[in-house]
Amino acid sequence: MSLFVDGLLNGRVAFVTGGGTGITGGVARALSEVGARVALVSRKMEHLEAAAELIRGAGGEAIAVAADVRNYDEVERAIAATVEKFGKVDLVVNGAAGNFLCTAEEMSANGFGTVVDIDLKGTFNTARAAFSELKKHRGQILNISATLHYVGTPMQLHVSAAKAGVDALTRQLAVEWGRYGIRVNAVAPGPIEDTEGMKRLVPQQVKERLLRSIPAGRFGRIKDIENAAVFLCSEAASFINGAVLVVDGGQWLAGNSRG
Repeated sequence: MSLFVDGLLNGRVAFVTGGGTGITGGVARALSEVGARVALVSRKMEHLEAAAELIRGAGGEAIAVAADVRNYDEVERAIAATVEKFGKVDLVVNGAAGNFLCTAEEMSANGFGTVVDIDLKGTFNTARAAFSELKKHRGQILNISATLHYVGTPMQLHVSAAKAGVDALTRQLAVEWGRYGIRVNAVAPGPIEDTEGMKRLVPQQVKERLLRSIPAGRFGRIKDIENAAVFLCSEAASFINGAVLVVDGGQWLAGNSRG
């Protein structure tokens, strides 16, 4: 059951990058459940159309649009396609991301650059391409960040650097675009157990150590991020601008003190 009132985001149009799976897919579905019409955006259509169909099957409105966030022209075209379908864009969720495990000394320039291009450059490209629509409708941006860069996280140099940039971009745009009525915030998920990243990248022994480091005593779920996202996108958060909301059960604060 939703924690939020029905129709909370009625009339809103959300442009969501990062495909129809994982955290971003969950956020897209959650926004739809409270009334937003949604454009799902990713490089490949294979997951997008299925995710859009799930939203439509639940009574929502959704379209799938292929675009690589690293390519500004493609993002512009995806914004235009969304406006053509739904009439506007007034909510942008930047969730496109890439990741793999690699030590700093083994990291290639191409590998580092690819992740920065997707996570950071892609976030800028999407925000910039949507600016005129957001300004017109006093819209908002929600960036999906991380907590990896708050401490030194081994084998995550590339993602940590990119997400630190996303946090800086969030605050900078909040200051510069606040005058246009545009709010810019971010959610920084901690360890979320039902994501592909946790299943694929985190060995069981590391999961056990991570769990001991979370004061809340459990891993997060995608639903936790969905709830935070809906809150930040609602009028209940109308005076929150430039915030990076950490959703990790206190894990980064405690570090390894409980491990």
